[in-house]
Amino acid sequence: MELADGVVYQEDPGGPGPAMMSERVSGLAGSIYREFERLIGRYDEEVVAELMPLVVAVLENLDSVCAHSQETSVELELLRDDNEQLLTQYEREKALRKQAEEVLDVVDTQNKKYSRVQEHK
Repeated sequence: MELADGVVYQEDPGGPGPAMMSERVSGLAGSIYREFERLIGRYDEEVVAELMPLVVAVLENLDSVCAHSQETSVELELLRDDNEQLLTQYEREKALRKQAEEVLDVVDTQNKKYSRVQEHK
């Protein structure tokens, strides 16, 4: 078993071609690859034969989790922006409603005064 140059990574089952690995996971994979090469050079390729598929699976899962985390962070930021806009809109509408209620109170008071004046005529 000979390690190829680069990072061993399966194709994305749902995608058209090889999946791209995050920079962080790619760096880890590169370090692990170099350590595998050192072990193979020192001992034999059989030393890593069973370990390599497990490590690759872990790296793929880690990459998936990193991608999901990044997507979640973006979504969270968008939701925070939406929340801030909704809060601003709520406060504006609350102030407008208060103004409208004050105007209605003034109109109601004027109507009552007018009614009393009309009753005394």
